Amino acid sequence: MGSETVHALDGVDLTIDKGEFVAIVGSSGSGKSTAMNIIGCLDVPTSGSYHLGGVDVSTMDDDQQAEIRNKMLGFIFQQYNLIPKLTVLENVELPLLYAGVPGEERRERALRSLERVGLRDKGKNLPSQLSGGQQQRVSIARALAGTPSVILADEPTGALDSRTGREVLKFLKQLNREGDTVVLITHDNSIAVKADRIVRLQDGKIIYDGDSHDPRAVVQPHGEDEEEEVGA
Repeated sequence: MGSETVHALDGVDLTIDKGEFVAIVGSSGSGKSTAMNIIGCLDVPTSGSYHLGGVDVSTMDDDQQAEIRNKMLGFIFQQYNLIPKLTVLENVELPLLYAGVPGEERRERALRSLERVGLRDKGKNLPSQLSGGQQQRVSIARALAGTPSVILADEPTGALDSRTGREVLKFLKQLNREGDTVVLITHDNSIAVKADRIVRLQDGKIIYDGDSHDPRAVVQPHGEDEEEEVGA
């Protein structure tokens, strides 16, 4: 195995249009995490290209990609990644502070984002004073505050109970109805079908790309294990 080359993604050709709600689904080793990293400008492809908003970002250096991440992408992760000592409002403001947004505008944008997720009245609370579902909504507000072109949600319900997870997915669906582009990364078919379109990966290749209501969208490919660990 020492000289064997492993292609995390192999010949993937994928276009996501503005305003879509797309789930990229697959088991551990399918390539979905690599796809997420490339879409999120956290990694670059070793061959081929990746265009975001008509710009080839795969040729950019680290600083340029960081700027793209800050201006065009909003991230929602399985773990909320909130800073315990900061208030809810301060957590939402933080990426805007790093982006150099002036104080008054920063506060207004953070408050608008919290209002969108129904938590404007929790701005002065600490994360520990919120439920898990509320904390995930704060992380969504943080992603929205930067007015991203694309929201990337990586296993966003993985740390939540099933009821709260359904609420978060319902909220992502609502954001999409309001015009946001949402890309959901998951291993779970029951979550993937909440999107309008499913892209299923196996061994680095796209084996299905189409309507989430098509029965073929949720057929478990031979050899995949639906009971894999969350976040694998």
